Amino acid sequence: MRSTRNHTSAALLLALGLAFSSSPAFAVDNMNSKDAPDLTSVRAKIKASDYQGAITELKVIADTTQHADVYTLLGYSLRKIGDYPTSLTFYKKALDFDADHKGAREYLGELYVDMGDLPKAREQLAVLTKLCPQGCEEREDLEKLLATKAAKVN
Repeated sequence: MRSTRNHTSAALLLALGLAFSSSPAFAVDNMNSKDAPDLTSVRAKIKASDYQGAITELKVIADTTQHADVYTLLGYSLRKIGDYPTSLTFYKKALDFDADHKGAREYLGELYVDMGDLPKAREQLAVLTKLCPQGCEEREDLEKLLATKAAKVN
């Protein structure tokens, strides 16, 4: 009985942690395309929540380099400062270059959640489910966010 109670308590603590977590894990740390420019400085700025600094640096990179990782991180940073329309543009541009870009799919789903469009967020989750049938961080992060949002609605 005690073991069951401990598991229940742990599950409750995990659920509460997810419910009160304001930001999902940083899957941006997992984007390591072989042909991508060096985005170490940009990732450090994002990790430090210096989204404006990341945007400034990414715009310079985007002027000379067309790459899904660049556009995904630009969309992510723009979303974090609340510029949803421009963020959407860059996520779509990232997916034009790489339709299977898991980071872009996750963040596009998160954008749709932020915008209150849960059906479109679930569409991105469905794509991630196909891309990661065994699971991946991007899929798990979006699943958690959608579950948290659904719990708040109910």
